[in-house]
Amino acid sequence: MSFRPFLAVAALVALPLLSLPAWAQDQAPKPIAPRLQPFVDSHVLPGAVTLVATRDKVLDLSAVGYADVAAKKAMTPDSLFWIASMSKPIAAAAFMMLVDEGKVKVDDPVEKYLPEFKGQMVIAEQDAAHMLLRKPKHPILIRNILTHTSGLAGHSPIEVPTLDLFPLATRVRSYAAMPLLFEPDTKYLYSNEGINTVGRIIEVVSGQKYEDFLDARLFKPLGMKDTTFWPDKAQVARIAKSYKGNKEKTDIEETPVGQLRYPLDDRQNREPMPAGGLFSTAADVARFGQMLLRAGEMDGKRYLSEAAVKQMTSKQTPDEVKSSYGFGYAVNGATFGHGGAYSTNLSVDSQFGLVLVFMVQNAGWLNDDGKKILPAFTKAAVDTFGK
Repeated sequence: MSFRPFLAVAALVALPLLSLPAWAQDQAPKPIAPRLQPFVDSHVLPGAVTLVATRDKVLDLSAVGYADVAAKKAMTPDSLFWIASMSKPIAAAAFMMLVDEGKVKVDDPVEKYLPEFKGQMVIAEQDAAHMLLRKPKHPILIRNILTHTSGLAGHSPIEVPTLDLFPLATRVRSYAAMPLLFEPDTKYLYSNEGINTVGRIIEVVSGQKYEDFLDARLFKPLGMKDTTFWPDKAQVARIAKSYKGNKEKTDIEETPVGQLRYPLDDRQNREPMPAGGLFSTAADVARFGQMLLRAGEMDGKRYLSEAAVKQMTSKQTPDEVKSSYGFGYAVNGATFGHGGAYSTNLSVDSQFGLVLVFMVQNAGWLNDDGKKILPAFTKAAVDTFGK
């Protein structure tokens, strides 16, 4: 029996638990930080926050290393992280709320809600000198954009140099203006465009801005007080800095999040990105994971039907597509979850009854030892609590 995580991907000191929220206090034992300390000591890992929970309580919340190496600022349990593509499962959950309400169906064509997708073509042939287009066998369906089987690209030409420059409606229109890369349902291609399109459909169907829908339907009711596209000044001060291995592969060095525009709290010039724009904490992500583990219910409030959670967290990609993906979630047997571009990770295992949250800001490991950190955390959690 195994618990499989979902990867996206001066000496430091391990820290004791600090500033735990009330719902996470008085939990024991604390096995995680000592297992990660060797990676800190070898300068592979600047710092991390890890959390292990059941459906009812937090078993372990640990912080190790530094949030800012140069300033010797300690990592703390309430440090914030750019969770990047861990935003995708949240988008899927928000969408499935509308499915539960009968306002939309996963087998509806995208063009039913977004007419700009009508007449979209697929590439039949392409080389350096020409491109031949043809009509696809069927227009892309909502299930295609939820499972990365639509043929939409990773991002559009207007999403450069950063992914958050234009309003969501503008970005999605740019996706519709481009031909599909392949026939829907025939391949798996990880696509920010697809999940952003999910977010735009939520706006059209609900009549709310995407960020307002998330706040009203998920974040505020669940108590995810630090989850946002625009961290305020106090939250920005708690964001762990991001790092990568230097060119010489001798140490780690600070690197900015190149996919986002700064300052991060600028609501006038930064737009929400459903596929990867959220910032959050380990505690907030755990609340979301616990809701899923509880089949859509939390603290007496039902967010999603059991049927919706089952559909999201089971394989929805066609049989001929090797990748096992649900609606917004990577799926491996009883385990489902998602990683982020800077190596954050959420795993939920219904068999063990555990939620595992791994929060770091890594844009490229110093060496292969970096790939051992998440498995080391997972093994420590399962060895201690997976009974």
